[in-house]
Amino acid sequence: MKVILTEKITKLGNIGDTVEVKTGFARNFLLPNNKALRWSKENVALFEAKKAEIQARFEAAKKTAESYVDAVKNAKLHMIRQAGDTGQLYGSVSSRDIARMLGTVANVPVSSAQVMLGSPIKSIGSFDTKIALHPDVIVPVKVYVAQTQDEIDALVAGKVLTFGTKKVEAEEEAPADAETEDVAAEVVTDVVADAE
Repeated sequence: MKVILTEKITKLGNIGDTVEVKTGFARNFLLPNNKALRWSKENVALFEAKKAEIQARFEAAKKTAESYVDAVKNAKLHMIRQAGDTGQLYGSVSSRDIARMLGTVANVPVSSAQVMLGSPIKSIGSFDTKIALHPDVIVPVKVYVAQTQDEIDALVAGKVLTFGTKKVEAEEEAPADAETEDVAAEVVTDVVADAE
């Protein structure tokens, strides 16, 4: 389906571009959200008449987004989550979680669609992502995920967290305990034999 874009859409085109898209994408996303008009001679004339107004709205939205850049850059995205001994989270941190945190911590209205996370975070550590406040205003941010505030402070300081060391220490202690139990069993056997 041929449409005229009324908004800049990443990987598709700029305002006023005539593009060919799949019918479902146009009917389900572009047209209902007023991001495009069906291509026709009448709509081309209508778009040309409103082009200045659409450009002005686009620029105003860009200025608003630029006013939030410092707040997003300075936001401390620290997430405390439960995790196993290997550092794998019980659950995950999604783009929705990051959007909510930006709303509460930095007071920036961000939807989960604006968080360019890719796949959800499923382990402890520090992760780079981007927030698209506007198609032309993309801000890189760092998300820290840990079990405690002390671990987050270590991640912020640049330290690498290691997991599984408690399990290794327990295994090293186990053989020593087993030898003690064997010796204790022999002593008890000797004492019982002497008592008879």
